[in-house]
This record gives sequence, C-alpha cells and structure tokens, in this order.
Amino acid sequence: MNSPASRPQPPGPRGGSSGRGGSGRLPWLLVVPALAGLAFLVLPLAGLLVRAPWPTLLVRLAEPHVLEALRLSLVCATVATALCLLLGVPLAWLLARVEFPGRRLVRALVTVPLVLPPVVGGVALLLVLGRRGLAGQWLEAAFGITLPFTSAGVIVAEAFVAMPFLVISVEGALRGADRRFEEAAATLGASRLTVFRRVTLPMVMPGVVAGAVLCWARALGEFGATITFAGNFPGTTRTMPLAVYLALETEPEAAIVLSLVLLAVSVVILASLRDRWVNSP
Repeated sequence: MNSPASRPQPPGPRGGSSGRGGSGRLPWLLVVPALAGLAFLVLPLAGLLVRAPWPTLLVRLAEPHVLEALRLSLVCATVATALCLLLGVPLAWLLARVEFPGRRLVRALVTVPLVLPPVVGGVALLLVLGRRGLAGQWLEAAFGITLPFTSAGVIVAEAFVAMPFLVISVEGALRGADRRFEEAAATLGASRLTVFRRVTLPMVMPGVVAGAVLCWARALGEFGATITFAGNFPGTTRTMPLAVYLALETEPEAAIVLSLVLLAVSVVILASLRDRWVNSP
C-alpha cells in the first residue's frame, strides 16, 4: 500500500492548472458582456449626475411646482402603502397559511400587476371605478364618491401596482417562520387573532417592513396607471413622475432635478434593504 506521503497531491495555488489553466482564467466570454451590461445600466444614471444643474439645484428644488409635486407624491405614496398594509398583510397570511381550492390561481392573480403594463392597469381601474364603471357608478350614487382624476384616485392607482410587492414579501416571511411558536400559543388558549397579533406578526415583521419599503418606493415612482386613472392636474394628481414627464418637454433641467430626487430615494431604499437581500438564501 502506498503511504499517504507517496500519494499524488492536488496541485497547490502555484502549481497545476489552478493558477494558469481553466478555472484560474477570467472567462472573458462572460466578463465582456457582463461589463457591457453593467455599463448599460449605470451610464444612464451617470448621465443624470453629469448633466445635473448642480449650482442651481437647491433653487430649483425650492420652486413651488416642484415642492407641490414632491409633497403630493410623498403623501399619496405613504397613504397607498398604509392601504396596502391594511389589505395586503391579511391577504399574504391567507395565501401562506390557509389551504383552499384555487389558491395558486389567486396567487397568480395577485402578482399580475407586477407584469401588467401600468397603463393597462389604469384602464382597468377606469372600467371598474370610473363614473360609469362596474363599482364606480354605485359608489357615486350611494356615497357621492368619485375616484378618477382626484388625489384619492392617485392613491388607488399606486396601491394597485404596489401591493404585490408587499404581499410577496410578507408571504415569503410567513412561509419561512417557525410555526411551532404559533402552535404553542394556540395550545395555551390564545385565539387565532391573538396568535397572529402577538406571535406571527412580530416574527415576520422584517418581511413586513421590507415589503412596505418596496411598496412605498413603487408607489412613489408610479406613472402609467396614475396618468390614465387620475390624470395630470397640478396640485391634485401631478406627482413627481408626471412632473418629470411634463418638465422634459419644456424645462429639461427641472426634469433632471426631479429625476435626481427619485434616484436618491431609490438608492437609499436599496441600501436599506441590502443586508436582507445579501443574507437571504
């Protein structure tokens, strides 16, 4: 028998093919398109920074129409996120914890706004919640509520496109949570509502927070459904994305300033969620 010392040893860091051969080489066939893809994504953002009117940035941010669009965007996105939390967290719990016929179909329908063109979503909202819509005519006749072309319509449009982000995040957190704690609380006599409020919700709170942040960011940047369902009226429905679109035709520097604000918000949100994404399996 050969002794361990006489057995062939794998090449070390400086020998064999690990330093010069196959696995040690940079796979240029992948690196070159990867760098091209990185440049494709980063250069447009760099163009905003290069072309930004830095000397007059603060002055332009203080202009009344910019502050008006910023205020409306922040308020509507925050209220839309609260609406999504109110409706989306129970929906995520239903999808994660309750077996019922057609659950896969319901989950697919919940995620449709992720891939649906926002303009199509706005048209769908008009057909349902418009003055002559399936539910809109009833809301106007019974309660005098009219949603299209109002600030409430902005909130509805933003919630429609943003809620799937919250539902997916919370559902994933619920599926990964240890159910033994819930079962232990139930055996001690806690009701289902108490178990959800005192045990389940604290366990999945990181997922709820991450989903709420993504939901808020998506609502803040919503354009297509908003302009289709709520219109573009100053002080009422003109959010920052709509103001960017309008300013690009008449005042490009103002459009760049507004775009920088939205870019800064996006970067802050991605940085705040970085640890969650990097450490996720």
